[in-house]
Amino acid sequence: MTTILPSPASGPRPLLGDVPAAGGPAPTDLAAAVAGGAFAALRTVVGDLGPTGTLVTIAASGLRGRGGGGFPAGDKWRAVASADDPVRYVVANGYEADPAQATGRLLMETRPFAVVEGAAIAALAVGAREAIVAVRAEYADAVRALEAAAFAAEEAGYLGRDVLRSGRDVAVTIRTVQGAYMLGEETVLLKALEGRRGQPEQRPPHPSERGLFGHPTLVHNVATLAAVPWVVVHGADAFRAIGDPDAPGTMLVQVSGAVAAPGIAEVPTGTTLRTLVDLAGGVAPGRTFKAVLVGGPTGGFLPAELLDTPYTFAALRDAGAHVGSGAVVVADTTTCLVDLARLLVRFSADEACGKTIPCRIGLRRLAEIGQRYADGTARPTDPQLLVDLADDCAASALCDHERLAPSPLRTAMRYFGPEIDDHVLRGTCPAGVCGPVRLAAAAGRQGGPR
Repeated sequence: MTTILPSPASGPRPLLGDVPAAGGPAPTDLAAAVAGGAFAALRTVVGDLGPTGTLVTIAASGLRGRGGGGFPAGDKWRAVASADDPVRYVVANGYEADPAQATGRLLMETRPFAVVEGAAIAALAVGAREAIVAVRAEYADAVRALEAAAFAAEEAGYLGRDVLRSGRDVAVTIRTVQGAYMLGEETVLLKALEGRRGQPEQRPPHPSERGLFGHPTLVHNVATLAAVPWVVVHGADAFRAIGDPDAPGTMLVQVSGAVAAPGIAEVPTGTTLRTLVDLAGGVAPGRTFKAVLVGGPTGGFLPAELLDTPYTFAALRDAGAHVGSGAVVVADTTTCLVDLARLLVRFSADEACGKTIPCRIGLRRLAEIGQRYADGTARPTDPQLLVDLADDCAASALCDHERLAPSPLRTAMRYFGPEIDDHVLRGTCPAGVCGPVRLAAAAGRQGGPR
């Protein structure tokens, strides 16, 4: 299991606060979970708050989606609850598209009851009779934990027919899904659940208006829904007092790369990138910090002088990165950012669904420019072509994948221009990773090794 790093402060941890210690009760032990507070929030919703009070509480808490977009949860819930269609759904996205990320997996494996309870509360609040937790098929342990938790909760009357004698029926089902990186996008996930081709839809209409099988659907990341029980039990004001006022609460962040102790930390929003690196033991011994990649494959490279940037949706966006998958990867001086940016954009091009021309062709051309940079065969027009193509992809984007995919190359040019110039103008790689063709050809003309 991935290491859980210490939190930077002694404040509340709504997501991982009661993860069982090693040797303690199993995460699927219902009796132990209830003794620790599980389903107390559901009882409050059924007995006191009701749907209207729950909607008010979620909106007042300031909870934002933890899937990377940061959309206010209260607005989504109200939109689905006010829909005319009597058939509504709740979908929890546990696919975790970033192949190097494990925050969602950790949460589903260690706190399955929080995910299940959060999904049930959301269903009661918006008037849905079914909540679906969509899990990456490879996450076998997470699937087993969620299925066991949902079954135990239904047997005890917390789910299923007549939830806690409320007269309301709520089924929580676990669905495995397979696909590609694009399943992290909500409309693509809904199509996968319908058995259709995974391509994003033009919005509006949003899923809250027309989602799963054409019905209003509330789509949230599993971390968003897992925070809901804590919000209900402790109140909106207590949640809003945590972290950044504009996006309160905590987030799960996975810190990896050239650090001494990689792992996952639950931190208040607004925690600086420097603190995140320190929680992972700082830069590994014998390594020298160079950059930090924030946001996963479509994230941005930030230099040392921006390590005091707070981990918030707005601050990261202004710096050229984004929350994305919750990944923070530290790169040291042995890393060539040109080569890594090329690799990330190539990954995005390979994973693109191809629905729009700028994404299908534009990302491929961007990857080719990055490859020429790494090979030392860049053309004089490539820097401007890269900027123009990146702008075109972002401006015409149908989904965030297309809009954010150029970010690694863009931020490499923005903050690490000299390294780009070394490759483009001088045909050298400071990190010694790339083998520019220009140098090999010159050596051959001089009689050196080819």
